Amino acid sequence: MSKLLSKLYVHAIFHVKNNNCTIRQKDEMKLYAYINGIIILNESSPIIINGIENHIHVLCILSKNISTANLLEDIMGCSSRWIKLLGAHYHEFAWQGDYSCYSVSKSRVKNVQKFIEDQKKLHKDQTFEEEYRQFLNENEINYKEEYLWS
Repeated sequence: MSKLLSKLYVHAIFHVKNNNCTIRQKDEMKLYAYINGIIILNESSPIIINGIENHIHVLCILSKNISTANLLEDIMGCSSRWIKLLGAHYHEFAWQGDYSCYSVSKSRVKNVQKFIEDQKKLHKDQTFEEEYRQFLNENEINYKEEYLWS
């Protein structure tokens, strides 16, 4: 019987829905640790999770036993339910229904990891919206502006 051998690096970006309820800095590490656990439970390997108040980046190695969509929907659904347990501030918390996801070549993993580590510094000069459009354009993903932020 043949076996599938794979190592797929995935970079995903999730945005808070409508900026109604953003991630408080004091809760970031707890949220990232929770998402780390979701990734592991899905037989995948987290590399780095980081972001700012209105979005997060996840870089991981995708398990051969799960689809990208299933992993990311599990992360979004479980973390959205979990964060509400942190108190009234998160009562209205939700991730935007859409997210973006990119494959990363082994030769670029360190660069992407550094980019994700530097999120707070990078967003002093660039908004999330500018960053997101840049990723979409660089990866030649067609989109309609009116649907990006709903």
